[in-house]
Amino acid sequence: MLKIGILSDTHTYLPPRVLDFFSDVDEIWHAGDIGDLQTAKKLAACKPLRAVFGNIDGQEIRKEYPQDLLFFCEGVKVLMTHIGGYPGRYNPRIRALIELKRPQLVVCGHSHILKVIYDKKWSHLHINPGAAGKYGIHHSITAIRLIIEGKNMRDLEVLDLPKTT
Repeated sequence: MLKIGILSDTHTYLPPRVLDFFSDVDEIWHAGDIGDLQTAKKLAACKPLRAVFGNIDGQEIRKEYPQDLLFFCEGVKVLMTHIGGYPGRYNPRIRALIELKRPQLVVCGHSHILKVIYDKKWSHLHINPGAAGKYGIHHSITAIRLIIEGKNMRDLEVLDLPKTT
């Protein structure tokens, strides 16, 4: 059993309340637009970090983190990317990966809009944790926690805070 913290679109800013929300997780997953290597290092100093780069991330981040990650967490196959779209409107590159790899969990960022949707067509859970940073179009800071145990995902929790400027 692993407790996972999921966030994206920090754009160099890590709200202390997000780090508090992740205090008891086993791993942190960042779905891109980290902002800078210092932000990634701060997260990695708290918990083991899995991350992908996003469209605003420079070469320093892109050297450390891939565009896509495909991995198993417990018995769940996970696909994580930054620009992925969402059920019914996937990015063509990601749709091809979903079709080929058949993940049970797809995590992406980019839209700054929190979405948790079960995709019936591809039989997976789609998660976009919204945006945890203070830069962008979003109106609140969001992040997600969930438990993965074997092949089961459960106890999903959402942190939703007023956006500070």
